[in-house]
Amino acid sequence: MRALYLASCLAFPTLAMAASPTTVPFFPDSQYHNDVVSIEQRLGHALGERISAPAEILSYFETLASSYPERIKLVKYGESWQGRPLFYAVIGSADNLAKLDRLESDMRRLADPRNLNKASADALINSLPASVWLAGGVHGNEISPPEALMGLAYHLLADQSAQTKAILANTLVYIEPMQNPDGRNRFVSRYYATVGIAHSADRFSAEQNEPWPNGRTNHYLFDMNRDWISLTQPEIKNQVRVLQQMFPLIFVDSHEMGGDQSFYFSPEAEPYNPLVTGAQRESLDWLGQNNAKWFDQLGYDYFTREIFDAMYPGYGASWPLYYGGIATTYEMGSARGHNYRRTDGSILTYADGVQRNFIAYMSTLETASKRAKDLLQRFYSYRQTSLTQGEKDGIRSYIFPATRDAAGHQKLMGVLTQHGITVNQATADFRACGNSYQQGAYVVNTAQPTYQLIRNLLDDDVKMAEAFIARQQDRRSKNLPDEIYDVTAWSLPLMYNLEVNRCNRAVDVASITVGPDTKLAGKVTDADARYGYIVPWGDMAAARLLSHALQQGLTVKSSDLPFTHSNGVRYPAGSLILSHADNPQLATKIQQLAQSSGAHVTGINSSWIKDGPNFGSGNVQNIPNARVALLWDEPANPLSAGSARFILEQGIDYPVTAIRPAQLLRAELRHYDVLIMPASQGNYKQALGAQAQQKIHDFVSRGGVLVALGNATDWLIQGEKPLLNSKREFKVSEQKKPEAEAQVAGMLLESRELYQQRLEAFQAQPDSVSGFLARAEVDQDHWLTAGVPANVNSIFVGNFIYQPLTLAHGRNVLTFASPEKLVAGGFVWEENRQQIAHKPLLMVQAQGRGQVIAFTQEPNFRAYVDGMHLLYINAVFRGAAHATPLR
Repeated sequence: MRALYLASCLAFPTLAMAASPTTVPFFPDSQYHNDVVSIEQRLGHALGERISAPAEILSYFETLASSYPERIKLVKYGESWQGRPLFYAVIGSADNLAKLDRLESDMRRLADPRNLNKASADALINSLPASVWLAGGVHGNEISPPEALMGLAYHLLADQSAQTKAILANTLVYIEPMQNPDGRNRFVSRYYATVGIAHSADRFSAEQNEPWPNGRTNHYLFDMNRDWISLTQPEIKNQVRVLQQMFPLIFVDSHEMGGDQSFYFSPEAEPYNPLVTGAQRESLDWLGQNNAKWFDQLGYDYFTREIFDAMYPGYGASWPLYYGGIATTYEMGSARGHNYRRTDGSILTYADGVQRNFIAYMSTLETASKRAKDLLQRFYSYRQTSLTQGEKDGIRSYIFPATRDAAGHQKLMGVLTQHGITVNQATADFRACGNSYQQGAYVVNTAQPTYQLIRNLLDDDVKMAEAFIARQQDRRSKNLPDEIYDVTAWSLPLMYNLEVNRCNRAVDVASITVGPDTKLAGKVTDADARYGYIVPWGDMAAARLLSHALQQGLTVKSSDLPFTHSNGVRYPAGSLILSHADNPQLATKIQQLAQSSGAHVTGINSSWIKDGPNFGSGNVQNIPNARVALLWDEPANPLSAGSARFILEQGIDYPVTAIRPAQLLRAELRHYDVLIMPASQGNYKQALGAQAQQKIHDFVSRGGVLVALGNATDWLIQGEKPLLNSKREFKVSEQKKPEAEAQVAGMLLESRELYQQRLEAFQAQPDSVSGFLARAEVDQDHWLTAGVPANVNSIFVGNFIYQPLTLAHGRNVLTFASPEKLVAGGFVWEENRQQIAHKPLLMVQAQGRGQVIAFTQEPNFRAYVDGMHLLYINAVFRGAAHATPLR
């Protein structure tokens, strides 16, 4: 059925009654004024009739903003990776829009009880409007929310009904139609490239099945709905910044799900994050109940509570909870195109999704309008209570000694500051809770309105409810999937692998307040040194300097072993050496390199070493300007491929060549030194074929470096002559191979535990783990771990567990810790905890003149496990240095 748009009412001279519920958008009792530009007038198609491209959506909002500046303001707040504008629109009454700057300033005042007395707070609560932020399209192929938000903007400007006027009188509506314009553009262009003379509703049609990597992700193939704690992507980092300009009382993150489902809204599923308050959960019920009222009235199906929990704080529908707002997920069953045939035979249309989203948005605005003072009061109470909790809590401060990894500390403190958390850096030595700290240590006192967010980001563990875990154990016993939706650990200090101490007293020391810059300021000590320079290895600033130096054609050496220079300084393994003899005009270049990278460089007048290898030793390697290729298409997991590229390109500014596996037969791998194989969402053996697989074997044997990430390790261990002599393990079990006979000897099951054991299959796979932080121990005597501390933390996801390499075949340079030390944070099944212990996280095996390096877990997971990134850099550059091709 062709979706109609209410612009058909524009033929009437003044006001037109809303059309029937078959039109889009439809809201009961609407009265549309004919002077507002419709979507059809501006874009040439009616709402819900065509999937609008990002440029069209922006164009429509620009038209509204220029035509009706007294009622809508357009704010462009950044750019996507591909240069598309990131923007939101604010709609309100003419009176509220005229004083928008003051209202936003007043909301920021209300957000800080430290500088506000009760009388002033009450006055603000009684004068401020409610505020709602409606965000769509964080996943670019979730297509109806951006379109529905265009329809909402039209409705709010054109509708003259009493209801809409009442909403706008006391509510500011922030509309962000596209959080991910790059992903939407990818979807729209590819979708219409497949369309014929009629749209197909067949779920197996090309229209319904996007090519790799699909439109969900942004340019670097990140799922940005997981980026809200780490802020690695500009689309989310900028959004967090602008949200703190207003602190909207309600934040709706609008999504789509499978087309056979209906519509999902609050309340969320268990488990709830324990740092979400009871008042917030009650407010979420307000939203859900009002949505249900309107869905019932219009005959739309919906469901609540069954999926999409509120545990992980890194969603768009979670993060605003921890500044005191109400955040929620809306999920519409997706047509993923114009039409979709459901399993019951009914046809879901794109217009259906647009309409249902529109109703949910209008219901949300109604709730905000009617509950404005309640929501404002609860917001202020949350901020005030957070401040009080921080003053009385057992943890009064988090102290980072900052004795190593200066770049990691700078990055983390900048990220915390971007979250609105106050971070101080000591300008003098001090003592706290029995420990001595040097000048430069960082302090986060918990007596802040961001207390709940501080605890979420800096605690090792945020526990799920015991009753929920017990229910999951019961489901496992029945071979039912667990209900844990995402990772269960996300502690930033653990993921950055930085030491943090917790103190039960607030720290009072002379300090400076840290700014939001995540990049360390570089410096050169003894810039006029006669011999050259040393760059201590151990952080990403040094890795950036290496990247920049190699690309400028400089000769860079690196020691496999630690050494003590005649200047008395002990330098870690991996430290870089640049000499004037090898590099003309180095004195000028080193200043620029330090500045661009953030690295700390020390000049040396002599090459004399007091302990450790001299610079001419065989233990000191020339680091080549490695040419890096990355497999980039099916069957690679887009998230793994994207983060692998991102860490090199955006982390250290090093170029990567993406090669489709289908091109490997024709590709000249001799032009590359390193080939990265991302984790797989399919079968590498089948996708590559015998010839391409042999080509990779030949590449390694001739001196190439093959780096496998996560479950790509499986491909390395296959075949008669595997590249890696490891094996994947079945679940530890007492079960014996089943007998072939139809009838077997009887047995007694004397307990429920024995009964449960008998239900388990022979050679079952280990249970899958949603994601916990695992401790690993580092073999610091190997060149691959240069600059890496004795212990690191890694996210463990899934159920792939590998046997260690024997000494005859290679080295297990990272192994998971013992069972009692394994879990740094999060939840893991007890059987997995026992089996994962002491198994390899990182293996290396020489093959011919090359090196095979396997990370059994993803080192670049969401690009937020910063403590693993140097190992990945080592695999690329030190791996290339230790391969021996005939150069």
